[in-house]
Amino acid sequence: MHEIVTVQLGQRANYVATHYWNTQEAYHTFPPAPLSPVDHDISFRPGIGADGGETYMPRTVIYDLKGGFGSLKRVNELYELESEAQGRGSIWTGPTIISTAPPIHPSPYLASLSTGGTSPQPTISTVKYWSDFSHLYYHPRSIVQLNDYSLGSSIQPFENYTSGDELFDSLDKEHDLLDRDLRLWVEECDQMQGVQVFTAADDAWGGFASRYVERLRDEYGKVGIWVWGIEDGQEEDRKDKKLLKATNSARALHDLSTYASLYVPIASIPLHIPTYVSLNRLSPWHTSALLIAAIESVALPFRLRGDGRRRTTFSDFEAALNTNGNQRIGQLTFSALDPHVSKDKLRLVVGPSHGDRRAGNPLYSHALVEEDGQETRDIAETNLDIDLLPRGMKESPASLMRLGKAVHCFGRVESFRGPFATLGVETPYDDDEASRKRRRLHGVPILERYHSSLPFEILDTFPEIFRDVSESRLVAVQASLSTTTAVAQRVKGLQRVVARTVGLDERESLRNGLGEIVEAYEEGWSSGSDGGTDD
Repeated sequence: MHEIVTVQLGQRANYVATHYWNTQEAYHTFPPAPLSPVDHDISFRPGIGADGGETYMPRTVIYDLKGGFGSLKRVNELYELESEAQGRGSIWTGPTIISTAPPIHPSPYLASLSTGGTSPQPTISTVKYWSDFSHLYYHPRSIVQLNDYSLGSSIQPFENYTSGDELFDSLDKEHDLLDRDLRLWVEECDQMQGVQVFTAADDAWGGFASRYVERLRDEYGKVGIWVWGIEDGQEEDRKDKKLLKATNSARALHDLSTYASLYVPIASIPLHIPTYVSLNRLSPWHTSALLIAAIESVALPFRLRGDGRRRTTFSDFEAALNTNGNQRIGQLTFSALDPHVSKDKLRLVVGPSHGDRRAGNPLYSHALVEEDGQETRDIAETNLDIDLLPRGMKESPASLMRLGKAVHCFGRVESFRGPFATLGVETPYDDDEASRKRRRLHGVPILERYHSSLPFEILDTFPEIFRDVSESRLVAVQASLSTTTAVAQRVKGLQRVVARTVGLDERESLRNGLGEIVEAYEEGWSSGSDGGTDD
């Protein structure tokens, strides 16, 4: 079935993941509506509620700090009877002391879902927690509150990488977190293709995530592990806070890219925002919505039905992106368009699909472009509107071009969704190792494209961040994951920070580890820097 199990770590990640799950739930269709092109069994699990009714809930484990869940209850209406029965069966007969915190009231949107009334659209003022715009139920096993830290505490802030590392170690020694929280989700899968992790990367959650992913790798061997590492894009006024975040990012990038199959660092606010995006930078509800339009679109091929074709999996993307075996850090970019604009603006080249497209409904097609000519270079190096790779102004593509440093692409996977025009490519699909080696020797990027006619839908829980969207509330998206030399520039910037902020006992090993990452993303073999021979 190629299931994907999701792990969500922290407030910032949970905002993004809530948009993700709302979007997944919206793909569900019921007779007599046509069958959805999305295979829900990949992301959702069937079950039985306390009243004996069938349930269908996300395959996810959600971690957050004390106070981070808002009004969300661990046990929802589908499992309340079961919870009450367990409570009546308690064997404790001694005195009890009840301590209650001030109640957190549900947002108007959540309250309307409970009463069955008309749902008012969430707004910036009503969304105070990620649960305030969540549209679906989670299994009680999905909710894991970490009581050692409180959300927003100024006395004991959860902001240092080491704090997250130490918290994971202490909890894991006491409970064996993977065995307690994750194993049952994995054992329910028939053929799990991988685990995806949403996490903050520039605070303590980066340290927690690194230890979690290390344990995942030890426990599940060669299974695909993808990490979406979200960094705060807000401009930091205090220099010490800015250096702390950069140091946390450096440690997270080094550690997570060591154990993950693919690590995708993402800025919560991109450096440059196109005019068709209206973003409130202070609202995590807004900024996370922009990110999920890219994440959900580029990862859509994993969740589409095979319909007789070989399914696309994590490993297919990894093979295209990791061209030399050491390129496990991806760069995420995307563009969004109203699908009702002229078709001339929605053109891409799509080659032969894995299956039969003669039915007139090309919900999914796939092509691997193999030409050794300039056209492939141009396509692979095309800049999309929004670049989500975190970096400072000195690391931006424009600044690199001014310094004469063109960004080189090693591998790129593109996902097109919406009514893009399709033009045939006569090159046959060829995915053997020999063809990949030939492209690498010629310095030609490995480029794969996936196309689905399913557009991105603007739900009622989604903020109005895309200007001039038609009444259909649909958006055509072109999203790309790539491995490029821009990653090396980002890592070099982090190396310089580490040299100033990390103690001697850790500095050399961390700088050397980051240096190895830079070498994997340098274009030295084609720029002439390695032209000589060593003595």
